[in-house]
Amino acid sequence: MTEQLTNWAGTITFQARRLHRPSSVEELQELVAQSERVRALGTGHSFNPIADSPGDLVSLAGLPRTVEIDRERGRVTIDAGIRYGDLAVELEAAGYALPNLASLPHISVVGACATGTHGSGERNGNLATSVAAVEMVTADGELVTLSRDSGDERFNGAVVSLGALGIVTKLTLDVVPTFQIRQYVYENLPRPALEKHWDEIFGSAYSVSLFTDWRGTDINQVWLKQRVDAADATPPPAQWLGAVLADGPRHPIPGMPVENCTEQMGVAGPWHVRLPHFRLEFTPSNGEEMQSEYMVPRHLALEALEAISQIRDQIAPLLQICEIRAIAADELWMSPNYQRDTVAFHFTWVKDPAAVTKVVAALEERLAPLAARPHWGKVFTTSPEQIQQLYARWSDFRDLMNSYDPAGKFRNALLERYFPAS
Repeated sequence: MTEQLTNWAGTITFQARRLHRPSSVEELQELVAQSERVRALGTGHSFNPIADSPGDLVSLAGLPRTVEIDRERGRVTIDAGIRYGDLAVELEAAGYALPNLASLPHISVVGACATGTHGSGERNGNLATSVAAVEMVTADGELVTLSRDSGDERFNGAVVSLGALGIVTKLTLDVVPTFQIRQYVYENLPRPALEKHWDEIFGSAYSVSLFTDWRGTDINQVWLKQRVDAADATPPPAQWLGAVLADGPRHPIPGMPVENCTEQMGVAGPWHVRLPHFRLEFTPSNGEEMQSEYMVPRHLALEALEAISQIRDQIAPLLQICEIRAIAADELWMSPNYQRDTVAFHFTWVKDPAAVTKVVAALEERLAPLAARPHWGKVFTTSPEQIQQLYARWSDFRDLMNSYDPAGKFRNALLERYFPAS
């Protein structure tokens, strides 16, 4: 490969020998059929080698742009190269919305769904729960479709696919009528108030995010994203549960420019320019970073908070910010939210791989008794044995991998580690 490819933050250098940019699905089919090992590369927002391949990498950004709205069924069919931020603009223009978005609009729709990426909101599933159909090129170059409507149980295994079943060419997503959001930020929520009013806090808005640097016990910021048409969209009080309403825009990471963030201070705006934390036209978050995330059952969230707090002296020196969010349960086999309402603890670290790996191991040791599932696209060291225990459908998913890809064409080192061929 003549060009050296890295992930978005430059912490992963891809080892693939070649990068291809097919301009049609037919070209992609021929490429896959002829390749010994091949994987799809999205927007490079993973922090581990999940997207890498020992053979060929394929960028889908050159596929024909597809945004086909089915108004009768409330769905949109999209190509595999589109980002959430670009799709959202087209949906909004047509009067539609997605139920939720992640904090970054810069990420690939297909890549986010394949790794179980999520936004926030206790009644909102992760982004993959909007998927109604998957079209993909399988190992022999054939084009196949799996649909929720078919009743085929394999669909629930094929959505959060980790790229292991084939290369996705199209997704069909559920959409809803467009809606508006306004967001407010509160500062310095006392830890006792968080513990006493946990359910009230996470139920107080359509999307709720808590940010802490773990340098103290309190929560630095609470971001509330309220639907303007909802009953909970009343003007906020100046003080709430001991926290104080911010007097101006805030960035989650201290010292970073607030202009990078979506508009706050209660100014209403369309869903796609309020649900993300960061604007599409700016560098998201920090950029010079690493990320880890762990999903624990909601009923164990306070225990997780305490477990993390016990090693905050190890965490804080390497941490830029930690975000805490709620996600609804789903039925997707490899989703970190499979069959359990979840609270996610997301860590944005400084860019120091050796030091971060060490503290991640300490963090995982503390969270292991709480059945913490790591985010598939971020830094983690969880053992294969633990992963197998954490996912009730692990063996079913491995069987599905072997069924669609018996020769291991879509496998890489990460998949071999966590789903060794039977």
